[in-house]
Amino acid sequence: MLQRLERLELVSRKIFRGRMKGERISRRKGQSVEFADFRNYVPGDDLRLIDWNLYARLDQLFLKLFQEEEDLHFYGLIDTSASMNFGSPNKLRVAKQLAAALGYIGLCRGDRVSVQALGPAGRNAPVVRSRGSLWKMLKYLDSIQAAKPINPDGAHTSGTISSNPGNVSLHDGVKDFVTRGVSTGVVVLITDLMDKAGYESALRMLIGRQMDVFVLQVLSQEELDPPLRGDRRLIDVEDGDAAEITVNQYVLDRYQETLKAFLQQARHYCAKRSIVHVLVPTDTPIETVMTKYLRSRGIVR
Repeated sequence: MLQRLERLELVSRKIFRGRMKGERISRRKGQSVEFADFRNYVPGDDLRLIDWNLYARLDQLFLKLFQEEEDLHFYGLIDTSASMNFGSPNKLRVAKQLAAALGYIGLCRGDRVSVQALGPAGRNAPVVRSRGSLWKMLKYLDSIQAAKPINPDGAHTSGTISSNPGNVSLHDGVKDFVTRGVSTGVVVLITDLMDKAGYESALRMLIGRQMDVFVLQVLSQEELDPPLRGDRRLIDVEDGDAAEITVNQYVLDRYQETLKAFLQQARHYCAKRSIVHVLVPTDTPIETVMTKYLRSRGIVR
């Protein structure tokens, strides 16, 4: 799989200003093999850049400008709210795998890569740039845990799901990210988009930072097709809200209609704002997601 990932590259639909030389076309003019433009000679310019053939024809001095090549800033943001710790395979685990695969592609291309959890845990995420730094990124990803679920009485469960008691909403997590003074670049938000406060404000903040935004919505098979029947007590793991229901075919049909509307609304909201939205079921192999799903949607090529 790593060999296949090495042949891919992250797609940037915008041209960003990087910090170091890399493999991406820059807005700035510099030195490379790709010609960009001419401009008039100004005393003090490098004489080596003068086009002497053009001088012979026009008797004027012009400088040849070349496209500068810089690094790309790639950010992989992982939703670590309690709802992500669900499903088989686990949604958070799949999110980590997606972030690791995308980060590795960036490292192979010399991009600046920062894969991080939303919220305070993201402040400790390393910024890596070379393929030899892959272990740092993987070590950080291994440390990411989801927030604890909450009982209806407001107390945290005593299970071993996570040592992190805080549940960070999408809005708060993205706000913490953008207020850290991050550079513009490509952002892939990996989340289930399940937040009672909505996801719209979080996406607007990323757009406001002039980011090239992609959303990978990770949902488990249990959410796409619930294996439930009979009388059930459903508890929201993020705020403890509980509901007593009887699951029959009518309820399941209504659920499917609601889920379909939710997904369509998310796609429509993203499309109107030039955000690429991709639904990733957790039972889909990561290699298939990377080489087919994301390639077809223009996230990698």
